Amino acid sequence: MAVTDKLFYIYDFIRPFLDIGILAFIIFKVYEFIAKTNSIQILKALVVIGILYVVAVLLKLSTLLWLINIIVPGLVIAIVVIFQPEIRKLFLKLGQSNWSKFGSRLTNTSVEEILNAAGILSKQKRGMLVIFERQSQLKDSHFLRLDTIINADISSSLLLTIFGMDTPLHDGACLIKGGKIVAANCYISSLSEDYSLRQSFGTRHRAALGLSEICDAIILIVSEETGAISLAYDSKLSYDLTIPEITQILENLLNVKEEDKKEENAIDDSTTDI
Repeated sequence: MAVTDKLFYIYDFIRPFLDIGILAFIIFKVYEFIAKTNSIQILKALVVIGILYVVAVLLKLSTLLWLINIIVPGLVIAIVVIFQPEIRKLFLKLGQSNWSKFGSRLTNTSVEEILNAAGILSKQKRGMLVIFERQSQLKDSHFLRLDTIINADISSSLLLTIFGMDTPLHDGACLIKGGKIVAANCYISSLSEDYSLRQSFGTRHRAALGLSEICDAIILIVSEETGAISLAYDSKLSYDLTIPEITQILENLLNVKEEDKKEENAIDDSTTDI
């Protein structure tokens, strides 16, 4: 019984810190999400109104309080309407979240095949858009339209054929799941509304970032204009990365385990010995 009382005492001590910590984390995440859109200006306006309300209460400014009380109900409705795209994206992302770490994974060899193709296309300044599916199911989603089903093993030669030539498939995206190229010429329907993006970024970069804002997919982009290789994931765009940097990020995010790499290296060594 004494142990139980001690545990309750410890919990009562840390509960206020836990309460404040969780609340601060939620506020930070909401602000981080809003800051990625032009709605940040609206948030600043709400903060100003909040400050005015506090001042009006403290100084007992009855006219100002009356005006704020009239405005606030309509303001709540206006917020829902104005923030509708952001609210929709937020709930889409929450609804698709899968807290389990299990699922199909890419092997280290598959990552190398994709990046070999990306490196060649980068030198040729040929555009490329590859979507790595994680927990969020994209095959039947309304924000990604699959055009040509392939279901082929990942190979750099196949990716070069799709993106390196002026074929009907090279303008769209390739969907990667596990060790397969599921489909090609996929169309991303959601373009990012992040106004901090460079004006020089075209549809590929905006589509990639837009998809990363509503699901947990990782999107690899090769720019036709500059040849720069970039990654979009978790609502952010990492521009002009090196192949080693991309390899490390993909291996971490796609859960390529160390034993997978060791096993493949052992196979490569045995092949070399033969």
